[in-house]
Amino acid sequence: MKMMNLKSVIRKKKRRYKKVKPDYIAANILNREFHAAKPMQKLVTDITEFSTTDGRKVYLSAVLDLCTNKIIAHHMDTHSEQSLVTQTFKQIESRIIEGQTIIHTDRGSQYTSHAFHHFIKHTQSIHSMSRPGKCIDNGPIENFWGIIKSEKYYLNSYDTVEALKQDINAYIKFYNTQRVTLKMGLKIPA
Repeated sequence: MKMMNLKSVIRKKKRRYKKVKPDYIAANILNREFHAAKPMQKLVTDITEFSTTDGRKVYLSAVLDLCTNKIIAHHMDTHSEQSLVTQTFKQIESRIIEGQTIIHTDRGSQYTSHAFHHFIKHTQSIHSMSRPGKCIDNGPIENFWGIIKSEKYYLNSYDTVEALKQDINAYIKFYNTQRVTLKMGLKIPA
């Protein structure tokens, strides 16, 4: 290209998001140690999104207990604002063990906000955060997102937000009470 005096034209990449400085961050205390000896000792949480056929979005916030491997709280809404996380954690606030419950999150804006930090201080829980760009630090909840999407969401199409929410609620109930897992003490046949 140099010999022929050719130059390539490179388009500038457009930024599609606005970088926001987090209100606060926490250390990665969980550090991928996903085993918990007792319930409410280690919790992981995150938000995922689903879409209806006409493009409307439904956001699901869920909390997974690493001891029982069950979803102990969840809330859905058509927006992913702070109230989505607040409503989720109100469901388990009274069960949090002061000074012992570790709540592990990613660095999403809902979890780096003053409101969530206030919740952590109010409940005297321990906040742990994934490192930037390391979704594996929050692996168990990411695994749950893959399971619910492959076993329920991708197999159906939803015309209404209500139908989608109803199916997600039904699946979480099934996941917590009937879905067969190795943690139940079952062994894979050889």
